[in-house]
Amino acid sequence: MEKKTFVTLEQVKEITKTYPTPFHIYDEKGIRQKARDVKKAFAWNKGFREYFAVKATPNPYLLKILQEEGCGVDCSSLTELMLSKACGFQGSDIMFSSNVTPEEDMKLAYDLQAYINLDDFTHIAWMDKLTGIPETIFCRYNPGGHFMLDNQIMDHPGDAKYGMTKEQMIEGFRILKEKGAKRFGIHAFLASNTVTNDYYPELARTLFSLAVELREKTGADIKYINLSGGIGVAYRPEQEENDIFAIGEGVRHAFEEVLVPAGMGDVSIFTELGRFMLAPHGLLIAKVLHEKHTYKEYIGLDACAANLMRPAMYGAYHHITVLGKEKAPCDYKYDVTGGLCENNDKFAIDRMLPKINIGDYLAIHDAGAHGFSMGYNYNGKLRSAELLLKEDGTVQMIRRAETPKDYFATFDFSPFFTDE
Repeated sequence: MEKKTFVTLEQVKEITKTYPTPFHIYDEKGIRQKARDVKKAFAWNKGFREYFAVKATPNPYLLKILQEEGCGVDCSSLTELMLSKACGFQGSDIMFSSNVTPEEDMKLAYDLQAYINLDDFTHIAWMDKLTGIPETIFCRYNPGGHFMLDNQIMDHPGDAKYGMTKEQMIEGFRILKEKGAKRFGIHAFLASNTVTNDYYPELARTLFSLAVELREKTGADIKYINLSGGIGVAYRPEQEENDIFAIGEGVRHAFEEVLVPAGMGDVSIFTELGRFMLAPHGLLIAKVLHEKHTYKEYIGLDACAANLMRPAMYGAYHHITVLGKEKAPCDYKYDVTGGLCENNDKFAIDRMLPKINIGDYLAIHDAGAHGFSMGYNYNGKLRSAELLLKEDGTVQMIRRAETPKDYFATFDFSPFFTDE
């Protein structure tokens, strides 16, 4: 799959007259089309809804775009709930899936009448005492062991801190029914960033079978099954993109083979596709500040791991385009680095790229999810602006860049930085 940018060198040069690098920029047209494709792929399910994972890209301007396309939001913290509320999401627009949940987070989710997804069996008694049990409640399932697909281990749910065992799900549903719950949902997340059309259908079959068993053993009225996230993106150009329509069709087959014969054909399917929805539609744009020639060839950018942590944290691959040199041969080997005092602050290691010069602009691909949101302030680095390339071709700032005043704001009680 050829990696292409949705902005050109000429556009970036014009943008930087107003907004200096580094910055994240998102493609409104691509985001809207992705939301419509997901909705169309699952249109066979009357109650289908995508709940965008706010953690992936917590920006109100982007949430409003997704809201206009019919999406809800998946929240996991107090501030994500507050952000969603500010955007006009409420009630069943919100899915609250948290773990090690503070009381104030749970209270706000309850007050907003969000769908609450309990991560732990002990949370049933805790929530009952804290807020009471709502009439609609979800529980998160963890089957344990390894999640296998085509005889390959995709992930290790048994090592994950999330979810309940099957026995806990059965007992939990019984207790929740006794405490007044009337409508139930099931949620599970078994593998991350899968690049295969087979993961979601296999996950769906697992949860559909569980739903039938839970209904038989507890009498619970199971109305919703949340397949959560896990549909990944093709970060590498040699990878083949997931086909959301093939995925939706695979889930439909599992639905008709498992749920429909059990008399559960009215179950609504939910998804939480943060990465899949946004990652390909965001770029980190950075400028080359320095080059270094020692034991390796280094290219130093004005961006760093504070702007995109995934390569430093996970060794994750993000494709890089040198804007204006898209057709040039990639015959130079570089480590592309940021300026943090950490040797893992590298966007690429031994990457073959065109000849790079100081002043060139680089576009780092697939930064639209888990990019800005994972930013931090190590070394006192300030987080960059977020911009939106609108459908009409104009550019809108949707988050300003941090300033030193922002960085020092938590010392506002002190005698320091009073003149900042």
